[in-house]
Amino acid sequence: MSHRTCIAALLLFAAASAPARAEVARDTSAVGRIREEAHALAPLVETPLAERFLEATASLPTIAPRRVFSDSARTRYWDEAHAAALPETTRVRLVARTLDDRFYWTTRYGTPLAYARPLELLAQAGMKDVAGARIADFGYGTIGHLRLLASLGAEITGIEVDPLLPVLYGAPGDQGVIRGVAGKDGSVRLIHGQFPAQDSTVAAVGGGYQLFISKNTLKNGYIHPAEKVNPRMLVHLGVDDTTFVRTLHRILAPGGRAMIYNLSPAPSPPGQPYKPWADGRCPFPEALWKAAGFKVIVFDRDDSPAARRMGHALGWDQGSSPMDLEKDLFATYTLVEKPR
Repeated sequence: MSHRTCIAALLLFAAASAPARAEVARDTSAVGRIREEAHALAPLVETPLAERFLEATASLPTIAPRRVFSDSARTRYWDEAHAAALPETTRVRLVARTLDDRFYWTTRYGTPLAYARPLELLAQAGMKDVAGARIADFGYGTIGHLRLLASLGAEITGIEVDPLLPVLYGAPGDQGVIRGVAGKDGSVRLIHGQFPAQDSTVAAVGGGYQLFISKNTLKNGYIHPAEKVNPRMLVHLGVDDTTFVRTLHRILAPGGRAMIYNLSPAPSPPGQPYKPWADGRCPFPEALWKAAGFKVIVFDRDDSPAARRMGHALGWDQGSSPMDLEKDLFATYTLVEKPR
């Protein structure tokens, strides 16, 4: 039996929520769905690192629904305990939401297994394992992929400005030590703040990272939009490009790498509103990376064919609103290294 066949068998076994019998009911939970996605993606990955990432879905725990409270503008959030401690005049104006397990694992950004492709590319470029590695994820968006990497022994730091996420992921067990699936424990640490514009956030992030990764956050359209758009559609770094890139150089260990991987739709046709998220190019020029001391391994390389295979395996071209993968899904990535 091939190693890939073993992966598929393991994932199918983990997806079963009842004892083996002639006909096992499908696990319709969020974790069950993620395991089905891992099974669908298994034939597309070739490196042991990406294979282990998919295998690790067998260890994801089931999460009970969580109740959160926010102000009407959704700029501040509280869990039940902290909301109950607020003055009555404040508490009566809060908006309550119950977030299920699907929201916990995917939030607004879809499956965490889309990280399998950048991990495949990193492995092909020489990163064979993440056990013991310090990894920073800029704009992590959801905890699923962080948890999977931590279960492979990585020490993960997620960086975000979304005010919901510290509350959603503030329960015991969300952060801290994560039991390893292959002997070495990892950890998840989440930092909320503007990086690197806030000194306190930079200090909390620290340094010595083997990998800085950002997926679908550092897009040229978000940082340098070609047209004027609502500022809420953009990513505000709070610093100029040079400062951002030099900060990455400082927080990486010698030999550490930075990867920007972006999935994007097609640009809007003439006369239609501009979509900043459709410009997935690296927002920082190649010359800037080199001037900051990086070795550029890959710059804005097209990865669309692999992304479309992934999208097909995940069913993005199916259902009530199918995506035309050939015409409306594109991917580019940049990979740089801090010389030893």
